[in-house]
Amino acid sequence: VYATDLMPDKVGLIAGIFFGLMFGLGGLGSAFFGWLADKTSIEFIFQVSAFLPLLGIIAGFLPNTQKVKK
Repeated sequence: VYATDLMPDKVGLIAGIFFGLMFGLGGLGSAFFGWLADKTSIEFIFQVSAFLPLLGIIAGFLPNTQKVKK
């Protein structure tokens, strides 16, 4: 939603890019974490994955794109 607010005239393009990146990086991330689990341990992957929600918390601090109504 944030990216489509930045470019409201290209909503379809932005949505397509984000869905493509989301599914593509999700597959690559799964393969990478599987490989890393084989090299280290599954406990290490759980510890690393426990910090991933911090990305969502950081995204909550993105600037507001809605115009202030007077």
